[in-house]
Amino acid sequence: MSLIHKNRPTNSRLVKKLTLVFLLALLFSNFTVGQQLLRDSLKRELKALKPHLKSTLQDSSYVNVLNDLAFAMRFYKRDSLLSLATEALKTSEAIDHVNGEIIAYIGFGDYYSDQGIHEKGIQYYSKALETAQSLDNDNLVLYAENRLAGEYEYQGDYAMALQELLKGVEIAERLNDMERLSIFNENIALLYHDQKDYEEAINYLKISKKYNENINDDVYAARTSANMASVYADAHLFDYAMFNVNQSIAIFEKIGIMEWLAFAYETKGKTYLRQGKYKWASYWYNQSEMLHNKTIDDERGKIDLLLGLAETNLGLQKDSVSEIYAQNAYELSKKLQVKEGMKNAAKTLYKIYKKKNDPIQALTYHELYQELSDSLARNESKKSLLMLKTKANHEKQKKDLIVSNEKALAEQKNYVTGILGLVLVLMIITFLVKRSERIQKNLNKELKSKKEQLEKNEQELLEINETKDKLFSIIGHDLRGPIGAFQGLLQLFKKGEVEQNEFLSFIPKLKSDIDHISFTLNNLLSWGQSQMNGAITQPAVIDLEHIVTENINLLSEIALSKSIKVVNKIEQDTLVWSDPDQIDIVIRNLISNALKFTPKKGSVTISAFENNDHLEISVQDTGVGIDKETQDKLFAKNSNLTTYGTDNEKGTGLGLNLCKEMVENNKGAIWVSSVPNQGTCFKFTLPRPKKVYEKAS
Repeated sequence: MSLIHKNRPTNSRLVKKLTLVFLLALLFSNFTVGQQLLRDSLKRELKALKPHLKSTLQDSSYVNVLNDLAFAMRFYKRDSLLSLATEALKTSEAIDHVNGEIIAYIGFGDYYSDQGIHEKGIQYYSKALETAQSLDNDNLVLYAENRLAGEYEYQGDYAMALQELLKGVEIAERLNDMERLSIFNENIALLYHDQKDYEEAINYLKISKKYNENINDDVYAARTSANMASVYADAHLFDYAMFNVNQSIAIFEKIGIMEWLAFAYETKGKTYLRQGKYKWASYWYNQSEMLHNKTIDDERGKIDLLLGLAETNLGLQKDSVSEIYAQNAYELSKKLQVKEGMKNAAKTLYKIYKKKNDPIQALTYHELYQELSDSLARNESKKSLLMLKTKANHEKQKKDLIVSNEKALAEQKNYVTGILGLVLVLMIITFLVKRSERIQKNLNKELKSKKEQLEKNEQELLEINETKDKLFSIIGHDLRGPIGAFQGLLQLFKKGEVEQNEFLSFIPKLKSDIDHISFTLNNLLSWGQSQMNGAITQPAVIDLEHIVTENINLLSEIALSKSIKVVNKIEQDTLVWSDPDQIDIVIRNLISNALKFTPKKGSVTISAFENNDHLEISVQDTGVGIDKETQDKLFAKNSNLTTYGTDNEKGTGLGLNLCKEMVENNKGAIWVSSVPNQGTCFKFTLPRPKKVYEKAS
C-alpha cells in the first residue's frame, strides 16, 4: 500500500477449511453491510437537508455532508465521488465557505489520483494546500500536505514527497498532534520502503508506533502493524511479518475497514509467497481478491494483489491462471503508469512463456523487463540521492533558523552581560577565598571515587569475559554447525554432486535448521543484553492471557506439525505487574520447550492461579519428562545444557537460563517438577498489580 491515506487433506481438514471460508464470507458480508449503512446514513442526511437548503447553507452543514459522502464513496463508486465533490465546490463558492472548497479540492485530487492522472491530482492538492495556508488553518494544511506528498510519491518524485512530509512533521510537532505525527512518520517510512531501505523504514515505523501508544486508537495501531508486516516480509523477516499482520487483521476484521483489511490479507499472502508456501499464499491472496471484487474500487491498490496472485499460481504450476493475472497486472499498471508493476508483470510473463516454449513472446517480455529494470535502477539512484539531499537541506534550514534566533537573542543578552560582569567579579573574589579548601576536599573525594570505579570496572570486566566465553560457546556449538551444513549442501548442489530432487528432499531439514538459528539468535540477543546490563526492566500492567495467546499463535505451525493440542486456560484480564517484552520471551521459550519435548498427539496446557499478591503460572506438557540429575542443572549459572526434542529438534542450552534471569528481574521465581515419561511442569510467579490485589482483598 502506498502512502496512507502435495499431501491430500483428510475429510476433517476439508470440513474445517470450508467452515473457515464460510465464516470469513459471513464476516465480509457484515463488514460490507456496515460500510453500506454509513453511506446510506449520509445519503439520508443529505436528503433531509435538501428541503431546508436555504437555511442549512448558513451553517455549512449541507456542504459538510456532501464532502463526507464524497470521501465515503472513494473506494466504492468513484464517479459519485467526482459528482459530489463538484456539487460541494459549487455550493461552497456560492456561500463563501472556504473550508468546504479546500476539502472539495482534495476530493477532486483523490479522483484524479486514483485514475493515475497525477498532474491533475497534484494540481488540485496544491490548490487545496495554498488555500489552507492562506487561511492559516494548520489542520487543513496538514490534510492537504499529506495528500500532495502521496501524489508526488505515485509520480516518482520522492524528493518532493519527502519535502512535504518533513514540513508536515514540523507543523504537527508544533501542534503536538500525535495522530498526524504518526501518519507523517509512517508515510516517510513507506518512502524508504519503496527505496528498499528496510532498516530506515522500520525505524520510522517504530517512531509512528510510539505515537500510536499515546493516541490509543486500534485503527492507527493496526495500520502501522500492517505496514510493518509488509516491510518485514520484503526484508525476509517472516516471523516479525506474521506477528504484525495477524495483529492488524484481528482489528480490521473487528472494525470492518475493508480497503485496509484487503491490504492486510494481501500482505499475509506475500509473507507466505516469499517463503515458497504457495497454497497458503493463494488462500490469503484470494481473501484479498474477494474484497476487491465485492466492495473495493481501488485499481492502484489492486496491482500488487494481481502480481502476487500471478507469482503464487506460477508456483502452484497453474501457468494459465498465472498468465491471466500477470496480463491483468501489466495492463492495469500500464494504464496507471506504475512502472514497477509493469516490470514485475513482464518478469512473470517471461517465465510463463519460457515454460510454454514460446521464445518470441518470452524474448519480448524479457526485453521489456530488462528495459524497465534499467530505467527504474537509474531512477532509484537519483531518487535516493534526492531524498538524502532533501533531508539534508531541510535540516540545514532548521539549523539556519536556530542560528538566526540565537543571534538575535545574543544581542539582547549583551546588555545583561555588562551588569552580570560586575556581579561576576564579586563572585570570583569570594570563590578565590574558598577555593583552596574546596580543592583539597574535592581531590580526596575524586581519589576515593576513582578507586571505587576501578574496582567496579575490574568486576565488570570479569563478568563480561565470562559472558563473551558463553556467547562464543553457543555460537560455535549451535549456530556454526547448521550454517556449515547448509553451506556444504549448497556447495555440493552448485558442483552438481547433488541432484535437484535430492537437494529438495533436504528442504524440510534446512527449514528446521533455519528456524532453530532464528530462535537461537533471538534468545542470544536478549540474554546478551541482560548480561551486559543493556536490558532495563520496565514493569507495567499487562494482560497475561493476551501474551500467551499471541505466542500460541506464533508457534501454531510447530504444534500443528506434531499434532499437539495447546490449551490456554488463562482467563482474560489476568493482570500482572511485569515487563511485557521480558515475559513475552519467558512464555515463548517455555511453550517452545514444551512443544519440543512432547511427542506427537500430546498436549501442552498453560494455566494461572492467584496466590495472594502473586500469580503462579504453569506450563504443563505430556512429554518425555526430565530426570532428577538434569533438573538440578537446568537453572545453574552459566549452564549450557543442550538436549534434542522428540522430533530431533535442537536446543540452545540458553532459553531456561534466560527465563530464570527475566523472571527474577520481575521479582518472581521459577522452578520445575517432572517425572520421566510422564511429562514436565514449569512454574513461575509474577507480582499482581497492587490495585488489583488490594481490591480483591
